[in-house]
Amino acid sequence: MSTTIELTDGGAPVSTAPVGGGEIRCGDLVRIFATDGVEVQALQGLTLSVDPGEIVAVVGASGSGKSTLLTILSGLDTPTGGSAVVAGTDLLTMGHAERVRYQRSTVGFVWQQTSRNLLPYLTASENVRLPLELASRGSGLSRRDRARRVEALLELLEVGHVAGRRPGEMSGGEQQRTAIAVAVANSPRVLLADEPTGELDEATSVEVLEALRGVNRETGVTTLIVTHDPTVSEHVARTIQIRDGRTSTETLRRTETDEHGQARHVSEEFAVVDRVGRLQLPQDFVHALDLRDRVRLALEPDHVGVWPAAPAPASDRTTEEDR
Repeated sequence: MSTTIELTDGGAPVSTAPVGGGEIRCGDLVRIFATDGVEVQALQGLTLSVDPGEIVAVVGASGSGKSTLLTILSGLDTPTGGSAVVAGTDLLTMGHAERVRYQRSTVGFVWQQTSRNLLPYLTASENVRLPLELASRGSGLSRRDRARRVEALLELLEVGHVAGRRPGEMSGGEQQRTAIAVAVANSPRVLLADEPTGELDEATSVEVLEALRGVNRETGVTTLIVTHDPTVSEHVARTIQIRDGRTSTETLRRTETDEHGQARHVSEEFAVVDRVGRLQLPQDFVHALDLRDRVRLALEPDHVGVWPAAPAPASDRTTEEDR
């Protein structure tokens, strides 16, 4: 499915991520939770690849498995099966010490709840400086260098004016932008954001998403935004839809110039096929054609056809009188 959208200022960026090995690679990822003897499969063979420097949104409804995916990628949880590698670190085999190093220096994290991102008794500058101080032994940064980095990050996120304020003295948007500065203070290779606009109004949400785009553009940090809000897709070049614990579709956006020299965004939706050939049709396709239970398939030279299953011919039906 392709959709043409006229280009406007502030539109979704075009991905320039290099082709090749992914900074985030998940294969057949499974996570099973057992509660009171009942097993719930949150992830059911999920596959995901994000290239270095890419900014990607993972979108899904509540219960789709997106939050479980994020807790695994952040090192807070371990998958039941499959593979998960982030920035060269195997998340299934790392020990406790390696997990601590991974969370301190390899990934940065922004929570949905603004209160979880910042220490309430520290100013914005002190919150950003804290991870630098904790990593100061191996960072090679002098005290003056750390102070300069704090100032530069706050300016990059356009919250330099709140440097001396505590979280309670900031707006929700200022808190989240400061939280992004904290998350990237130690120059992580991957930035993970869990519903970063979930507690914000629409206008402030746009500001925070643009801040994430700016950090991705200026620092090159690979960025994964997990959300239930489909409007986030307007701010990234690639959106991945999760449904029932699997990646179901991907939407890619690029900029083209038509014969009149008019720039426009082109959006294409792709179904994700796993290693055994399974795919999930987009829900609007299913509803539009009233597809249920089973469908008819046909292999054509260059595509596969999918149709609603035709009712059985009258001669093949069994009636009460035949029984």
